[in-house]
Amino acid sequence: MKEEGTRRAVAIWLRILRLANTKSSLMGERLRARNLSPAQFDVIAQVGSANGLSQRDLAGRLVVTEGNVTQLLDKLEKQGLVTRHTEGRCNRLGLTAQGRRLYDKVVPEQDSLIAKRFSVLDDREQEELRRLLRKLSRSNE
Repeated sequence: MKEEGTRRAVAIWLRILRLANTKSSLMGERLRARNLSPAQFDVIAQVGSANGLSQRDLAGRLVVTEGNVTQLLDKLEKQGLVTRHTEGRCNRLGLTAQGRRLYDKVVPEQDSLIAKRFSVLDDREQEELRRLLRKLSRSNE
């Protein structure tokens, strides 16, 4: 029975990975059409929803290292989308007017795409999936 449980867990894990990779590829294509990488989109989305976010806090919200955040911000700043201003010993982040226009267009598009992908699950199923994923992410093993 233990071996069967292991096989089932591995099969579920592989299904999750395939699903995430497939959906990420579809979303990435749409972002690339707007000259954004998924990581750059994530920065725009995070900074746009929390103006004045510190660079350190942004690094904690993203799935990248602080060094990667610096590189992402450098590129987005050169593109005229993000601003950094120093407050004491930390950088505070904001979107430029151009960055805000991009945020206002791209974030709702991505949100709509995600909602469409999840629409095959009813509200109860979505809530159950969220609960189960939260349980998995809280496990220490």
